[in-house]
Amino acid sequence: MAKLASIVLIFSLIIALVLLSSCPAMSQEVDDESEFNYDEESDKGPQNWGNIKPEWFMCKNGTKQSPIDILNQKVQIVSNLGTLQINYKPSNATLKNRGHDIMLELISNSSYLQINGTQYILRQLHWHSPSEHTINGKRFDLELHLVHQTPSGKIAVIGILYKIAIPDLFLSLLKKDLKAISESSGAEREIGIVVPNLITFGRRQYYRYIGSLTTPPCSPNITWTIITKVKSVSKEQIELLRVAVHDESNSNARPLQPVNERLVQLNKYGLRV
Repeated sequence: MAKLASIVLIFSLIIALVLLSSCPAMSQEVDDESEFNYDEESDKGPQNWGNIKPEWFMCKNGTKQSPIDILNQKVQIVSNLGTLQINYKPSNATLKNRGHDIMLELISNSSYLQINGTQYILRQLHWHSPSEHTINGKRFDLELHLVHQTPSGKIAVIGILYKIAIPDLFLSLLKKDLKAISESSGAEREIGIVVPNLITFGRRQYYRYIGSLTTPPCSPNITWTIITKVKSVSKEQIELLRVAVHDESNSNARPLQPVNERLVQLNKYGLRV
């Protein structure tokens, strides 16, 4: 009996280790464009993501999914969230055409966002056009996601919204490299040092809510920070990013998801609320 108990205990520990090791990986966005797309008429489109793979079930069953429409009349205005605690430093980077978007992956772990004493390392950033999140029903021309992660796999994303006007400085610096990888899915290009601090945005006023990844596996419990101030981008820059999307939708924005009973906060740090 004792031998059987030992075997059961060992087997249980093995299962637990496998599950623990797989959790961070399961929370990651999928890189293979062929597995899903944004075409509403396709069997691989957003309405069917949850049916493509068992591990993507949250895409259809999750009650706290992203993106959402943020209604100012329903947000809770606060000031206690404080100024965003960000420490971004230069890093070597690789630009990747993932087919469904273009991603800039940082090599070093020197840049981070700190929330409630926890450091989330800036791993990568990518773009969606048009914007995925909307404000009071208004959709913008572009949305940048800065994806941060802890060693244990917790994820926090900063979303920045853009409207068409003057060119964006950070994208201007990437123009040559974007053109070089724009023609083929899976293309990668080492681009040397990038400076994340050149992505300027307000740190005092932002929306905060708990949501999910906006691509499969649609993992939940993602801390979202959406910056209130809208930045500018040129039409040409958006078109350069869009060539990475190789389906019929000419878009890589997931449809809006129900807010349900979630709390959405608007932080106005430094202002009386």
